Amino acid sequence: MARRLTPAMRRPLRRATQVLTLLGFVVLFVWSRRGGWSPAPVNLPMRLDPLLMLAQWLSSLTLLVLDPLTLLFRSLSASVWPALDVAVSAAQVTLYRVPALRNIVPALDRLIRPNVLPLLPAYYRFTTLYAAALAAALGLNLVAHRFWCRYLCPLGALLGLLSRLAVLRRRVNSGCNQCGACARVCPTGTIRADRQFASDPAECTVCLECLYTCPQQAISFPPHLARAAGQAYDPGRRQALLAVGAAVAGVSLVRANVLRRRDPPFLLRPPGARENNLLAKCLRCGECSRACPTSAIQPAVIECGLEGLWTPVLVRRIGYCDYSCHACGLVCPVGAIPPLSLAVKRQQVMGKAYIDHDRCIAWADHGHCIICEEMCPVPQKAISLQTLEVLDSSGRRDTIRLPVVERERCTGCGLCEHRCPLNGEAAIRVWVPTDELSA
Repeated sequence: MARRLTPAMRRPLRRATQVLTLLGFVVLFVWSRRGGWSPAPVNLPMRLDPLLMLAQWLSSLTLLVLDPLTLLFRSLSASVWPALDVAVSAAQVTLYRVPALRNIVPALDRLIRPNVLPLLPAYYRFTTLYAAALAAALGLNLVAHRFWCRYLCPLGALLGLLSRLAVLRRRVNSGCNQCGACARVCPTGTIRADRQFASDPAECTVCLECLYTCPQQAISFPPHLARAAGQAYDPGRRQALLAVGAAVAGVSLVRANVLRRRDPPFLLRPPGARENNLLAKCLRCGECSRACPTSAIQPAVIECGLEGLWTPVLVRRIGYCDYSCHACGLVCPVGAIPPLSLAVKRQQVMGKAYIDHDRCIAWADHGHCIICEEMCPVPQKAISLQTLEVLDSSGRRDTIRLPVVERERCTGCGLCEHRCPLNGEAAIRVWVPTDELSA
């Protein structure tokens, strides 16, 4: 006969489950990069998030910026992990200066890279912003216990609604002597003495702390088939209608932004994303940013308004769209960036390059610079060279080669803009033509 699990036995099992779940998330996060695991397992946490499923159904919800899974993933990708990479690199440099450790440091580096940290460091904009968002979410717990989960988290609100239909719910039987031990340990404060220490299923997280603590064993979690009764603080019909009206008004204001109608001309999206209705599908999870090997894909902050917050954009001065890579489409959990084959992705036009003759070293100063032409990865170069005979400072003839963009061949990968040797704004930039912006 099977032995029945006692409350004392259930606590370590629950703790072990929580720890293993967190470790599983971290493992999937570490390997959710180019050269790591298949996109199928690394997308599992996102695919199991019911808020993301609901948001995908409702389309283009900015509340996704508050989803705890996407918030955690973005913060780890754009601030915590890059900072850890810098700290480890600095520690390695310091340790290598010790003669006795010079043989150990390279072996340690081979163990860490690329298994845990990338071979090349990843760079992100506004790293302090992402770190501050995560710190604020955690710091609110100092104001009130589980502040984020109870007052701000949209996923918690959704799970609260679903919990009213939960099969397993807390029940207090006649053995309760009203000692109050359960109420003191309840992390959400939903156990109320004025209701004979009953609790609201929508607020109960089934942590089982009350079950472990009850000295009378008067608490159980039997199955229920009926919907849980409403509570006094549940919103009424008028409040619900006001909330829905406010939400509709807020969405209308967001969509009235001029950026909703037309993106800025230099705002590039990952391959195929613009044509794939990115704003309506993107979860703002940041997985594409982490998978990008050149750090070109960055979360948007102010470039495309509130509705486009944290959607992926290509920042060419940080990186470029690698001609041999299509990882962003493979790792996207909802297909906002379409999973194009490498051959199709190489033909995908993200924008067109143009040369600012007033800044170009060859055009403006008659200098010898053809880096953009040399870097162009397209087999039939999208940048050609014209020759120009000029007189140098000593009066001798010199032949200058001037780069010219062959627009019909350009896919807008941004490698030329990334490699342009000028400081600040590049002399060759990729932009989206006006006819594509208005499409």
